[in-house]
Amino acid sequence: MADRQYELVYILPPDVTEQQAAELHEQIEQVVSRMHGRLEKTENWGRKRLAYEIARQKEGVYVLEVIDGSGDLMKELDRRLRVMDIVIRHMVVRVDREKSVVERTRTRRSAESARRRVRRGLPPQRQPGEGRPAGDHEEMDDDRFEGTEA
Repeated sequence: MADRQYELVYILPPDVTEQQAAELHEQIEQVVSRMHGRLEKTENWGRKRLAYEIARQKEGVYVLEVIDGSGDLMKELDRRLRVMDIVIRHMVVRVDREKSVVERTRTRRSAESARRRVRRGLPPQRQPGEGRPAGDHEEMDDDRFEGTEA
């Protein structure tokens, strides 16, 4: 079975030391390598205000881990994080499925666009320097509103 990609986000108390956070990260790394997964990246998002109070905490340190691995690996990480007092909350999300849906949608849309362009007698792909269709502009042209004040 092919490895899947997951995002693990966990929240630590605001008074957590760098040493404690590093030890937790090391434990996660050990579990991932023992279960033949791969830690793709780690991002410490820093201290942020929680949406609501959790365990009498109003703030927490957010950490993101992107992991390639099996469902069993993620179940094991989930089990371990549940029993750790240092982890206020955690969440695991499978992201490879969303990426494939986005890619399929993007491919389908570009194919539909190419078919419409060919039906109108245009080349299948937009050529460099070719203008965008009316109403498809990202920025408004300020010259159209000359004389008006905001």
